[in-house]
Amino acid sequence: MSAAKEKLLAAAVAWVSEHGIGELSLRQLATALGSSHRMLIYHFGSKEGLLVEVVREVERRQRAAFAELDPTTAPREFWRRLTDPALAPSIRLFFELYGQALQGRPGTTELLDGIVSSWTGPMTEWLRTNGFPEDAARAQARLGLAVTRGLLLDLLATGDLDGVTAAMEAFLASTEQALRGHSSIR
Repeated sequence: MSAAKEKLLAAAVAWVSEHGIGELSLRQLATALGSSHRMLIYHFGSKEGLLVEVVREVERRQRAAFAELDPTTAPREFWRRLTDPALAPSIRLFFELYGQALQGRPGTTELLDGIVSSWTGPMTEWLRTNGFPEDAARAQARLGLAVTRGLLLDLLATGDLDGVTAAMEAFLASTEQALRGHSSIR
């Protein structure tokens, strides 16, 4: 990625994280980023292409943050991070683009490439490292991703942080019980 594109992407991630996208046009976004719509089209192809790259970058940062957490507290720490109100615009954008990609909207379908495997790979490895057998780790990682995304969608729809956190806690407790059967994490 060129330095100019990288700089624009970083600015777009910061701006979208603070403001969301709403009915924002590419020209408005370009102005907010101190660029032109032509430069955004040159680097990202379209508004949708830019937003897909924003989501991918936020997801990449989240995976990097997860990898840095203490293995014994990672799931709960990560859940607190994901439910931080400051992240809500990025999560809302994720689900908006995910839905558009599933409908085949031009410029968004690239988001589907790796949308599951980019998370299940690192989560499977984390579970394997902590004692889960390979097959069980893969299944549990996929379940964990589905539960997390489902609860984040629930949070956006209801605003019920206590309720979704209680549900996540129940899921994590069941995962920990399974881990105790396979490892030294207690």
